[in-house]
Amino acid sequence: FFFKQKTAYEILTCDWSSDVCSSDLRRSARPSLKSLRSSEMARLARLAAVLFLTGALSAHAQIPQSELRSGYADLGRDSKAMQDDDTTNPGMLWALDGEALWKQKAGNAERSCADCHGDAKQSMKGVSARFPAFQPTLGRPINLDQRINLCRAQNQQARPFNYESKELLALSTFIGLQSRGEKLNPPDDPRLQPSRDTGRKLFTTRVGQLNLSCAQCHDDNWGRKLAGNTVPQGHPNGYPLYRLEWQTLGSLQRRLRNCMIGMRAEPYEYGSTEYVDLEVYLTSRARGLPVETPAVRP
Repeated sequence: FFFKQKTAYEILTCDWSSDVCSSDLRRSARPSLKSLRSSEMARLARLAAVLFLTGALSAHAQIPQSELRSGYADLGRDSKAMQDDDTTNPGMLWALDGEALWKQKAGNAERSCADCHGDAKQSMKGVSARFPAFQPTLGRPINLDQRINLCRAQNQQARPFNYESKELLALSTFIGLQSRGEKLNPPDDPRLQPSRDTGRKLFTTRVGQLNLSCAQCHDDNWGRKLAGNTVPQGHPNGYPLYRLEWQTLGSLQRRLRNCMIGMRAEPYEYGSTEYVDLEVYLTSRARGLPVETPAVRP
């Protein structure tokens, strides 16, 4: 059987999440929100009404530490087996590429990551569990991808990788793999608090034509069924991860963009302060969960 891949704007509201994130669509090819048909608007309104009636618009209470649950717990048997076995986990292909990049000299400095950091199994253990972190030279928080690019620019004198590029995903996956099993342990740095507060505000603010927030699904309704799928708590402990929906590996920011398109909201640009603020909050919210990079998700 052959199926046409639907764009984010062709999918019915019963599909809930889009098959592609907005970055997969050229801006010129994406219709404006105003161009949605009236019938589509009616479907959006019905879905919002269903969520209202099921209590989705209740006050947002952060999930207690004792009830934190990784998305892994909601996987089916086959998906769990795929993640658990490194010989069948597709994300390991990116990790292998990342290991090669780790040892590869680059830039005008002709230096590799290994030249500075040595054996990644030792030097990178626990690193991804502590990001995002505050970067004093920039005066703001940065995530792991931005830390990699900062090293490339400053220490290797090389051009930074593009967001969602094969190379950046490979290196961040390889570095994340060294922390697999470690608990998320975001820094107790007071300089991160403004970013954390902004991230929480973004998480709980309703946006888009569905007029929904992240919290309405992932704080208030996790564990319930929506369009046949279990609503997860929405934790970042597996990224970068391989999504069966994408048939490839992607970053947390790609997933956030995907969700915003699902709510019919305009997404932010990759690397924006808004996404990093969300990452700071989400990592704090998931403190104590084990790193699963590279995870597998539906």
